[in-house]
Amino acid sequence: MAPEICSCNCLANEGDASSDEDFSGGEVEASETQPRGEDRDLKDRLLRKFGSHISTLKLEFSKKKKKGKLPKEARQTLLEWWIVHNKWPYPTEADKIALAKSTGLDQKQINNWFINQRKRHWKPSENMQFALMDSMPGQYYSAD
Repeated sequence: MAPEICSCNCLANEGDASSDEDFSGGEVEASETQPRGEDRDLKDRLLRKFGSHISTLKLEFSKKKKKGKLPKEARQTLLEWWIVHNKWPYPTEADKIALAKSTGLDQKQINNWFINQRKRHWKPSENMQFALMDSMPGQYYSAD
């Protein structure tokens, strides 16, 4: 196939699909982007009528959702559970359900609170670390 020069002065193979879009480099003609007179009038009328609503919505959507603290009562309930179970602060599924009911939080919030609390405020004792290592499955080598 011999290359041909198309209307935009670039080379194209005979079998290649070609259109003005293929060779425009993403440029759009000015007539396509500029609204016609009647479209412009309609846009102006709609903006006058709904402009304040549109700007309010734009502002609302542009705001980031603020992640706030959990309610004080909920944090207090979780902290009370934490203090009682400080040696092993891993609530069971039943505990999480009960905490969710009593705090009004969902289980994901409960899980995240405990994850963060353990990272920030809990260090297992040495005995517990050894007990955990002993209970882990794996291959151990004996010194013969």
